[in-house]
Amino acid sequence: MGISVAKFVQQLRLKRASYQLAFQQDKSILDIALDAQFERPESFARAFRKGFAQSPSEFRHQANWLEWSQHYHHVETDLEPTMDVQIQTFPETKLAVLEHKGPMEYVNNSAGQFIQWRKSTGLSPVTKSKTFGIIYSDPKNTAPEDFRFDIAGEVAEPVPENDFGVINKVMAGGRCAVIRHIGPHEGLDAKVYYLYGQWLPESGEELRDSPCFFHYQNFFPEVGEHELVTDIYLPIV
Repeated sequence: MGISVAKFVQQLRLKRASYQLAFQQDKSILDIALDAQFERPESFARAFRKGFAQSPSEFRHQANWLEWSQHYHHVETDLEPTMDVQIQTFPETKLAVLEHKGPMEYVNNSAGQFIQWRKSTGLSPVTKSKTFGIIYSDPKNTAPEDFRFDIAGEVAEPVPENDFGVINKVMAGGRCAVIRHIGPHEGLDAKVYYLYGQWLPESGEELRDSPCFFHYQNFFPEVGEHELVTDIYLPIV
């Protein structure tokens, strides 16, 4: 992997810390430093700045996810030899949506804004409502400024106008090919490519005029990255 074990472990701890800083505002920087196995907040701050070019407090105030993505060491993983694809019928679902358009590296900024809307309104509580990511663009062949991705939460009723930019949409119901991904979200794209590039041609199925989407069953850093469960849905006729 081109990195020592000790450095890799530290990067994993700092990655978890960065998510805690950005999305768990009620948790103190000291507690986050201790969770990351640093004995002193000063040493945590030095390591964090060296890793992500921002201090922990700067990152909490305004995270530079583009700089973060350039410093974070991504590890490519191989696909499993066999992929378990299920055919399921997805029910029509009302959604509250924050539309992200721009570089993929800034999706977490939009996610933070959507989380704030959820917490401040209580209209799509994360503990009771499903959470989705809707894919409109492949970042590998889309200009950064044209990348589109919806961050969505299930709602019972339409949401009113708001200052967060959250709008109403409806996820169409119908048949979907579904594959479960367990582990870091960095591995999701490989399974999306598998569904489109290998499973679909071999299955004889046809795509429906509806975007591919993720259903997030749990979230980092509430659980470890190896415990993340994400279902990938490919709408078919």
